[in-house]
Amino acid sequence: MNDTSRLRFFLSNLIKGLIWLSLIAAAYILFIELVYKNNPEVWLERFYSKPTQIYLIYIFSEFCFGLFPPEFFMIWALHKAGTGHYILNIAFFTLVSYLAGVTAFLLGKYLNRVLYFRYLQRRFFSKYMPLVRKYGIFLIVVAAATPLPYSATSLVVGASGYSLKKYLLAAVSRIVRYVVYGYIIYQTHHL
Repeated sequence: MNDTSRLRFFLSNLIKGLIWLSLIAAAYILFIELVYKNNPEVWLERFYSKPTQIYLIYIFSEFCFGLFPPEFFMIWALHKAGTGHYILNIAFFTLVSYLAGVTAFLLGKYLNRVLYFRYLQRRFFSKYMPLVRKYGIFLIVVAAATPLPYSATSLVVGASGYSLKKYLLAAVSRIVRYVVYGYIIYQTHHL
C-alpha cells in the first residue's frame, strides 16, 4: 500500500472529525448565548454542586465510546475552581480517556479470540477489517485527535489484530489532544 492513499485517508477523516468538532463548538456557543446567559445561576447550581456525579458521567462516557465530548467537562472544570485545579482535572480526564482506549483495545484483542465474535466479525464486518488493518495508525490518530468515538475505534482496531505496541504509540496523540484542547479552552474561557 502506498503512502499517498494513507495520507489521503488520514486527511479526509481528519477533516470530517474537525467538521464535527466545529458543529459541537457551534452548538456550545448557541447554548451559551441562547440558554445559559439568561439564567446562569440555575446551570451553575445544577452542574457545579455535584462534582462526583460529573466525574462518574465522564468516566462512563469515556468507557462507553465517548457519549459526551470531553471539552464540555474541560469547560466545567475550568469554571469549578482555579488554574491548578483545572490542570489536575485535565490530567485526570486525559488519563481516564487514554485508559478507556487501551481497555477497549485490549477488549477487542480478547473478543477476536472468542468464537462467536469471530463469526460476527466475518458475517458483518469482513469488508471493514482489511481497511482497519490497512489504515490502523491513521485511524487511531484521527479518532484520538477529533470528536470521533475513540474507544469504539480502539475496540475495532484491537479486534483487527493490530499490534499493541503500535497502538500505544499512536494513542499518545490522545494525550496531545487533551493538552492542546485544554490550553485552548483555558485561553478562551478563563475569566
